[in-house]
Amino acid sequence: MEQYLAATEIVDRHHPAIVEIAQKIAAKHETLSAIARACFEWVRDEIRHSSDYQMNPVTCRASDVLKHKTGYCFAKSHLLAALLRANNIPAGFCYQRLSIDDKGAPYSLHGFNAVYLPEIGWYRVDARGNRKDINAQFTPPIEQLAFKIQFPEEADFKTILSEPLPIVVGALQTCNKWDEMLLNLPDIALESTGEYGLEICL
Repeated sequence: MEQYLAATEIVDRHHPAIVEIAQKIAAKHETLSAIARACFEWVRDEIRHSSDYQMNPVTCRASDVLKHKTGYCFAKSHLLAALLRANNIPAGFCYQRLSIDDKGAPYSLHGFNAVYLPEIGWYRVDARGNRKDINAQFTPPIEQLAFKIQFPEEADFKTILSEPLPIVVGALQTCNKWDEMLLNLPDIALESTGEYGLEICL
């Protein structure tokens, strides 16, 4: 599990601001599951989704997401992983491939998290932020993610990575404004997913 607790350049779990808010969130709860849920709900509800709220800058590193209180789904997953790891709760990264407009092509990756809960094992959660048509919740052992697969070219990847995909990090670090990122969302063709270590849920 060490790799799912590690501090990295993107998941900077030892950053003072990360440690402070992680401890503040955890202080009100006793069990790991309760702490995990509280971290999830805090990121989901307190960090604004960049596109939903048309907010700049485009963030990537967990501490920057916290500082600016905004991020795309990927960036919010980086912050949630950092908060969980700061509380010594293993956390990883999960992805789906989704239609951008819910009509088919074009497609984009969508990022969220998996958290390891002692009583059930790995459990996937999506802190991208709820809205009228999205209702992601923390209800283990039942998953309640933000999106469901609708089209043949969409995919739900069961792989739980210990670090964010480089293609995702690259996109976030290249774009400066939310609308620029919206036009350059990272995508991986289904036939190429194996090159990225992603295995599709059948």
